Amino acid sequence: MTTLVPLRDAQKTRAARPGSSGARKAALAAIVILLLAAFGYGIYGLSASHSPYVASPSSWLPAQQLDHPVDRILTGTLANPALAVAGGAVRVHTSSFSALAEINGPVVPGEGLPNQMAFTTCTWTFSISHVVGRVPVAVRDFDTINHLGTRFKLSLVPGQPNLPKVLTSGQHLTFELRAVMPVGEGLLRWAPNGNNVIAKWDYQVEND
Repeated sequence: MTTLVPLRDAQKTRAARPGSSGARKAALAAIVILLLAAFGYGIYGLSASHSPYVASPSSWLPAQQLDHPVDRILTGTLANPALAVAGGAVRVHTSSFSALAEINGPVVPGEGLPNQMAFTTCTWTFSISHVVGRVPVAVRDFDTINHLGTRFKLSLVPGQPNLPKVLTSGQHLTFELRAVMPVGEGLLRWAPNGNNVIAKWDYQVEND
């Protein structure tokens, strides 16, 4: 004998079960949550120091830049000259003086021109400050060498006054030096006694 289910109970049973539309919404919400969680983890992984996708600076920066960052003041002596990058400051010490030396440059003309020359005019700004004692100053005490070891003489930029022969305690001096250099890497050197380099700065000549 067949038993009939009252209509009101059938309606209640259907209402109690989630419809196909509700199931789709629940599944979509779960997928969105999983995607957001994965995205957040990916950002964390890329920004974390232990992430395999973010290499340590030591793996791609030149060793010289790592050892001599621009914002660190190095110490240079006649026995142990400092090696800095352009823009870096060097505290130089001798038996007769100490001072803070810094160069910026080179500044070159013609950047972005369609025809680039193998040589270009390079201008550096050199500063000597925090002088204690007597610092000899002469243009001949500065020179540059390129990556092939070729030496280039520097000269004062036209229009500047002649340099004083000596800076004494409390004085400071800023001047511009210039040379025609080949494109590429080089060093600007300072030998305040005319013979022994006390500080040198690495630079890159670019005109592209």
